[in-house]
Amino acid sequence: MKKLLTWAIALAVTLGSFAITASDAQANERYGKQKVVYHINYDGGADDKKYRGAMRNIQNHINAVGADNMDIKVVLHGNGLGLLSQAKANEALRGQVLELKGQNVAVHVCNNTLNGRNISYENDLFDVFEEDIVPSGVAELSHLQMQGYTYIKP
Repeated sequence: MKKLLTWAIALAVTLGSFAITASDAQANERYGKQKVVYHINYDGGADDKKYRGAMRNIQNHINAVGADNMDIKVVLHGNGLGLLSQAKANEALRGQVLELKGQNVAVHVCNNTLNGRNISYENDLFDVFEEDIVPSGVAELSHLQMQGYTYIKP
């Protein structure tokens, strides 16, 4: 009986893995490789709901297409920098940012906004490094679109 149960569990795991692989293959065939830029320049609202929603949208996109098939950039400028400011205190938002970065999502932060609002990326924003800073958020959006990135504003 124990051997039969072990065999049944192994079969279920194998079939489950096959279903996931088949599903991934179908997504790969349907969607192929994608280059996408997400644009966030708005306030997150109460409980950072809009920011958390945008992060879920990006994760859902990755889930549908596959992280290996995605090249995703997130461009933050203006009020969008609030996403990384709020992430310093909001654990759920911080977790979403780290989860996306762990899947090679790049976050680009507008230097014009940093300077214009006197924001220190080192002290005021969560997990931002010098290489994440771009001269201009709007110019970066145009630059990426010229490189073939699809523009999405969640």
